Amino acid sequence: MSGSHQLRNAIKQQLKARNLHYADLAAAIGVSEASVKRLLTRGGITLERLDAICEFLGTDVYELARSGRRDTPAEERHLTQAQERALADDPRLLLVFHLLSNDWDVPRIRGEFGLGVPDTILLLARLDRLKLIELLPKDRVRLRVPRDYAWRSDGPVLGRHGRSAMVEFLRGDFGGGDAVMKLDIKEFSSASMGLLRRRIERLAAEFNELAEVDASLPAEARRGAGLVLAMRPWTFSLLNSLRAELARPESTDRTPPEAAAPARTRCRQR
Repeated sequence: MSGSHQLRNAIKQQLKARNLHYADLAAAIGVSEASVKRLLTRGGITLERLDAICEFLGTDVYELARSGRRDTPAEERHLTQAQERALADDPRLLLVFHLLSNDWDVPRIRGEFGLGVPDTILLLARLDRLKLIELLPKDRVRLRVPRDYAWRSDGPVLGRHGRSAMVEFLRGDFGGGDAVMKLDIKEFSSASMGLLRRRIERLAAEFNELAEVDASLPAEARRGAGLVLAMRPWTFSLLNSLRAELARPESTDRTPPEAAAPARTRCRQR
């Protein structure tokens, strides 16, 4: 289920929960009831109109995205092994799928990356056969997987591209205004580790929710961002090397003081 579909469903749920009808919403935002039905069925809700809907419902876009996202079970967010394998095997296919899932349209993908029409059609047809998108007339597509899909931790995509992407990301400059990087090493109980893990998962969910909200903005008003969240039981290798050095026995070519003293005594007795 795409992010826009989730938003539309969330609006319908909010109307139902408040015992409101399409006609009530239509009157509040200044359109016909037929227009509301069309917007909530086919999509095409502008950001300005979405703001007006949220004001009428007494909520905000962020909370709408969050409530819509709750409808997607976690296990349904993973692509299948076969889908991941096909994407991992073809970088161009992976690129086009990534861009489509971030609301790029087909003409812009062609223009930005110099893909010819025949190549684009073949790539889109493969994504359609993989059931990742639905290919529609006039170069339009619809996602057939959740917008907040997740790569399998042991799957083909991360296995083939994850490490190189991580290295490239961490080698970049984190000194800009929109960049932040923190590395702390502390010691925790198991209970605190569990709490931190839940908070990290919550932040990752909010990262995806905000992306769903901003998906309604024009592509030129958005820019790519990477987020790495990681935590595991770990001891810095420097500490381990120091422990090993301190535990290392003294070299055998040095005679311990307690062994040297008796030797000197024997020499004087002679």
